[in-house]
Amino acid sequence: MILSKPSLYENYALLLISLLFEHEYPDVNTTNDLRLTDISPDFWYPIAWSKDLKRGKTIGRYFGKHPIALIRPKKGRVFALEDRCAHRQVPLSKGVVEGDSIKCCYHGWAYGRAGQCVDIPYLGKDANKERIPNCVKSYPCRETGGMIFIFPGEPEKADSAAFPRLAQVYNPAFKTRRFNPSVRCHYTFMHENLMDMNHQFLHRRQMGQIKARYLGGDNGDNFVEARYSFARTGNQQPLAERLIFGKHKYDPNKVQPVEEVVTIRTTYPYQSLHIHDKDGDLIMELFAAYVPDSPEGKSCQTFGLLSVLRPKTPFLIDIIWPALGVFTNRIFHEDKEIVEMEQKAWEELGGDHNVEVFPIVKKLRELLLRHGVPHEA
Repeated sequence: MILSKPSLYENYALLLISLLFEHEYPDVNTTNDLRLTDISPDFWYPIAWSKDLKRGKTIGRYFGKHPIALIRPKKGRVFALEDRCAHRQVPLSKGVVEGDSIKCCYHGWAYGRAGQCVDIPYLGKDANKERIPNCVKSYPCRETGGMIFIFPGEPEKADSAAFPRLAQVYNPAFKTRRFNPSVRCHYTFMHENLMDMNHQFLHRRQMGQIKARYLGGDNGDNFVEARYSFARTGNQQPLAERLIFGKHKYDPNKVQPVEEVVTIRTTYPYQSLHIHDKDGDLIMELFAAYVPDSPEGKSCQTFGLLSVLRPKTPFLIDIIWPALGVFTNRIFHEDKEIVEMEQKAWEELGGDHNVEVFPIVKKLRELLLRHGVPHEA
């Protein structure tokens, strides 16, 4: 079969169709799609919980497409290396911790804290140093707040990079719980979810009938902030909320304001939530980091610290802590489910079709796009 070249009229028709298609979907952005923006590596990121790495052991984690081996010697600090032996590229996290080094599970090549190869057993102790190959990459590493942080960017920037505030984890006036759901979505969906408190309708079964009131916001080169209060429009109030914040009486003849002020802030690349009571005192603080853990950027590991002010009644916080855990877990599950739906829609539609109208979320999207880096295909 011989195919003829398209006529001039057919070319005009194809051009017209393409123009109509662009007009029908004006919000599709293929050049600056936020979901094709990777997180900047030049910051400190939590990559594991301290409790998950025992003395004399090693575990493997991912930062984006980069495999990381975390090693805790029986004595001394944790250190982090590229999770690939230079010899056959197998994971060092499958190896054996020996002294201040990690030995590959395959041929026993050993690597020190700086990633240098310190021993190849079958070459002998007197092996010529020139016969030992180049080292594997090492990462600046810190451990605090019950988390192990790495600096995946340029190592010389690590000391000057700002370290995040970890809620009230070291303040005895607060009790802190940790949460770490793994979420199958791009990390930016998580930022948008928390920043836009108008999504409380999603949590109506857990929170009762409440309505968010946007009080204003602020933004700068590296942050975006939004402030809210809430109005209860129904008489259902969760037990955990009532015990911590007190009972909010419901009058069906008027909308009941909840006098706490909720402040959401993304200080790139971290996110925080603060709740202050009517006197301006801090009663709850959240720290959250969303760490991409797949090469495609379609999943992330959440690291969260939720600090709650201890009530004046002794031991009350310990009594209600299990109920608060159940309550917050249900909220997190609903958020996880909805952002994974967003990710699925992005994949099915082949790009960003979102029609965003909330100004503070638009500012947030600009921030994440401005400080992120283009995704490496």
